[in-house]
Amino acid sequence: MKIGGFLRFSLIDYPGKICAIIFTQGCNYRCVYCHNPELVHPSLFLPPIPEEEIFTFLERRRGRLEAVEITGGEPTLQPDLLKVLERIKAMGYLIKLDSNGSHPEMLEKAISLHLLDYVAMDVKAPLEKYSYVANCEVDLSAIQKSIYIVMHSGLEYEFRTTVLPSQLTPEDILNIGNLLKGAKLYVLQRFSSTKVLNLPSGAGEGYSESELRALKQRLEENYVKECILR
Repeated sequence: MKIGGFLRFSLIDYPGKICAIIFTQGCNYRCVYCHNPELVHPSLFLPPIPEEEIFTFLERRRGRLEAVEITGGEPTLQPDLLKVLERIKAMGYLIKLDSNGSHPEMLEKAISLHLLDYVAMDVKAPLEKYSYVANCEVDLSAIQKSIYIVMHSGLEYEFRTTVLPSQLTPEDILNIGNLLKGAKLYVLQRFSSTKVLNLPSGAGEGYSESELRALKQRLEENYVKECILR
């Protein structure tokens, strides 16, 4: 697995658990607001961290760390993802997978093999704007299939969207809610301009707190069981 980063300790990334985070290199999307450009664009990649360094650390921390999150980049692009998940699961860790949902077959395999405990899927846009926001051609049927798989997985899960007015209007966000109708948890992620992939000049003004709270209320009233702001 091509590992571009490793965080040894987090209290906020796996709900209710102390976790470590593995960051994989490579992504098939080019969202302009991406906050991990060094994991997306090959020209920014650093030499990968050897897997054995990660596993040695996880072995030492058994009984103290509770979970491992695998994020990216896009982890489902890694051909040996299942092998890595199996090894982490054999150590007794809970596993959270972050994914953009572009490879439902990999997601389905990991779930069917009981290798995941929590799935966080980024839903970038309503279907009609997906390729625009992802900044590449997107297989919309794969997104729809992944949403279905996650919602019917029996696992803890969340869907989440980075909300930026230059990319998504309030109506777009409500249309995403309709796409996720019946979902247990939908997260609206505030945009951060600290580090981005390729955001056009003047496109970085985020939604106000009052606008986000109004969207949260409408989403909970009409589409999802719970919406939180992050």
